[in-house]
Amino acid sequence: MVCALGASVCFGTATVLQAMAARAAGGAGGGVGGAAALLLRALRQWRYLAGLGLDGAGFLLQIVALRSIPIYAVGAALAASLAVTAVVASRLLHVRLSRVEWGAVAVVCGGLAMLALASGPEGDRTGSLALKYAMLGTSVAVLVLALVGGRLPDRGRALALGLGSGFGFGVVEVAVRLIADLDPGTLLANPATYALLIGGGAAFLLLTTALERGSVTTATAGLVIGETIGPALVGVVWLGDRTREGLAWLAVLGFAVAVAGALALARFGEAPGAETSAPAGAEEEQQA
Repeated sequence: MVCALGASVCFGTATVLQAMAARAAGGAGGGVGGAAALLLRALRQWRYLAGLGLDGAGFLLQIVALRSIPIYAVGAALAASLAVTAVVASRLLHVRLSRVEWGAVAVVCGGLAMLALASGPEGDRTGSLALKYAMLGTSVAVLVLALVGGRLPDRGRALALGLGSGFGFGVVEVAVRLIADLDPGTLLANPATYALLIGGGAAFLLLTTALERGSVTTATAGLVIGETIGPALVGVVWLGDRTREGLAWLAVLGFAVAVAGALALARFGEAPGAETSAPAGAEEEQQA
């Protein structure tokens, strides 16, 4: 669980650092050329490079966690990166959190504490060949959605793209468990290897499109749902993930509480700039 929480801290902090770097490198103009110029300028910012380093460290910690504890615990911890982003953004970007959002941060922490107490070791099943091909099929479906997602009607597009992105990242979580042998020949023959690569790439493309063309809050809510519930069910039903004896109820409650808290912080799916933050009084009025 320590590795899963470490990954959450890395991902959540990286989001804020990259937002700060992108804001400092702003003024690139619109279109693909403008986006490319913005990226090139951001890459000259130490904060952006530090964010990329944290993303890499977070991914490695995620892999270690997925090989040590049940998928449902890792998924909830990764969703909690939104709480990390919210707290770090409140300090570095001077984004003002309402009392409800501070409460959501506390709820996420409480849910993760319950999960830590209740989760047992990871399941002992390696996964059938059918499950590996099912993950590959799911990753291809996510890729197709990524290719046509921009043509979806505005109504519900952000949610659809966010869910698709969540399913893609969920495929990555499951695929890590389905790759037991790192021998190059075995890796190339394992459908889960291709599921991981296709699912991860398509998920990133979908999330980028969703954040660019729709509501950040809606897209992130879809992402959280997609990357937590599906993989958790796969882990329990097909990979043998279990809880400690007699604590299944606590694990279910902790999972639900952590995910609910993350959903309440969905607007931090893309760390806002300081110029978009509202004064405390205005934000409290909006909450009323």
